[in-house]
Amino acid sequence: MSRPFVKMNGAGNDFVVVHALDRPFAPTPDQVRALANRETGEGFDQLIAIEPSRDGGDAFMRVWNADGGTVETCGNALRCVGWMLMQASGADRAAIDTLGGPTVATRAGEHRITVDMGAPRLDWTEIPLAEEMDTRNIELQVGPIDAPILHTPGAVSMGNPHVVFFVPETPSDAFVTANGSLIEHHPLFPEAVNVGFAHVIARDHIRLRVWERGAGLTRACGTGACAALVACARRGLTDRAARVEVDGGDLFIDWDEATGHVLMTGPVEVERTGVLNF
Repeated sequence: MSRPFVKMNGAGNDFVVVHALDRPFAPTPDQVRALANRETGEGFDQLIAIEPSRDGGDAFMRVWNADGGTVETCGNALRCVGWMLMQASGADRAAIDTLGGPTVATRAGEHRITVDMGAPRLDWTEIPLAEEMDTRNIELQVGPIDAPILHTPGAVSMGNPHVVFFVPETPSDAFVTANGSLIEHHPLFPEAVNVGFAHVIARDHIRLRVWERGAGLTRACGTGACAALVACARRGLTDRAARVEVDGGDLFIDWDEATGHVLMTGPVEVERTGVLNF
């Protein structure tokens, strides 16, 4: 079996995107892992299939992480898929359905897309957590009880679960990897969790690093940037709009007060095309 693909990235978060509107695409977890391998496969953070919508949208976006598991959604991939759909249709808007819910992408300039990510889900049952907690300050810490390395993060769902720690400086790769991998499968998160480390530089500027569930340390995480802004704003650390600086560039996040929706604006890049061979 072979399928053509487009390799894209959004702020460095990279994807292999497959057109599956007229022909099903259903790789096995082993096939996804093999394709994701950056030395022997195509290499990507996520594999994306553009499928027919079942709910009246322009398309349905299916997402596999590099570990072979399917996940609800991916913010940076939504920008890439939205751009592809708009290029094909000539429109300035695309409605995209995901397992995490419906979204709308609109043009924000040349190779820039804004995605309406919807309202953040903030109840402990919606993250979900294993027990009832105030999601502004959940009871979780890493390290000694009297001198924890990390403690009392915020929790947010943007269609997928996120925990956001507030750190005094931008953490190193080793710090993110060690603590992110530890927290990803913590019993408090029955569906595992994406782990963000947010360094608030100013009320309109967050430096963010993310350990992504099923993908590891990534150059950008769109839903993670949205979750970080919401978590910081809920704690009074930032305003409701900020530049979120990730390893791959800048994402602009606005938690709109009138609608309660989170709007994410950022870049889209096409890297190359090719053919997947199984």
